[in-house]
Amino acid sequence: MSEEIQYTDINKSFEAALERSRKIEEDLIKNPKKYRVLTGDRPTGLLHIGHYFGSLQNRVRLANMGVPTMILIADYQVLTDHDAFDKISQNTKQLVIDYLAAGINPEKQDVIIYPHSYVPECNQLMIPFLTLVSNAELSRNPTVKEEIESAGLKNVNAGMYTYPVHQACDILFCKGNVVPVGKDQLPHLEMTRTIASRFNKKFCTDMGKEPVFPEPQALLSKTPMILGLDGSQKMSKSRGNAVMLSATEDETAKLIKKAKTDQDRNITYDPVNRPEVANLLMLISLCTGEEPTAIAARIGDGGGGMLKNTLTEALNEKLRPLRQERARLEKDPEYIRKVLLDGAAKAREIGIKTLEEVRNVMNMKI
Repeated sequence: MSEEIQYTDINKSFEAALERSRKIEEDLIKNPKKYRVLTGDRPTGLLHIGHYFGSLQNRVRLANMGVPTMILIADYQVLTDHDAFDKISQNTKQLVIDYLAAGINPEKQDVIIYPHSYVPECNQLMIPFLTLVSNAELSRNPTVKEEIESAGLKNVNAGMYTYPVHQACDILFCKGNVVPVGKDQLPHLEMTRTIASRFNKKFCTDMGKEPVFPEPQALLSKTPMILGLDGSQKMSKSRGNAVMLSATEDETAKLIKKAKTDQDRNITYDPVNRPEVANLLMLISLCTGEEPTAIAARIGDGGGGMLKNTLTEALNEKLRPLRQERARLEKDPEYIRKVLLDGAAKAREIGIKTLEEVRNVMNMKI
């Protein structure tokens, strides 16, 4: 096996990944069809405004640019650290409703939305890919360690350790070459790049065979990490600090009213010394496009009450069209099912073609 992945080096290379991401952004505008984006979510519950500003808006932007996009609903991966498998189907459909309401349109855009469990060809890559990585590489992955810790797992199943390899299957089965991620997801993507490289070197060097898999690049998010309404942790439904996209305007107002601020009545944008206030100002900025410093100056000594009222109005205004479309889609479950089944059929076509190539270079065709 090739030299093992050094995750410490990966963390140090964030600036290099940022520069590559910048160049990809520039080229996406000129050559959208040169790329295939792979992105998605695990169906563990409803999406919140952190998902909306952090990823959904970017997916809509890429789709509108004409970039071929695969949106994976990673239902199998829920099993690695969640026991709520009884809600996977329901959560899957709710994800699709959120995607469509946010502006994703598989009928008009080059977008495929599909559930993982309906594309067996993707999972057939798991065995050859597992032979290309070591147990040590899997156990040292910092993202896996963090997920184990955040889930509070005492008995860690093998699926959790092989999660990065499963993710490599997700990305490479469709030959995704761009993956929108945050800094914390770079180790997972480095595992995918390593697997692609090792596969090509091992199986595609004889008789001038062309490489099967691309080595995908990160498209790093420009949106800062969105903290929850408590101002101290990442927004999460399980922490009770999130505003769901499906929440009503009244529910949104009540949640924001409970948001944490501080005792200083004069509102200023100071992420280091006033993280709770800065987070609420950033959320307003994401809704309106106005700079957080300008918002703070406008509120002035209006205090936390005026800050929260400003956020409530801005957020409800921003999400109103999405929520109206969401309500309409909820009444059409057959259409949601059709989107998923059509997406799965298209994803399988891609997977079958890739699997044929894989069998061919591994000398398994009969």
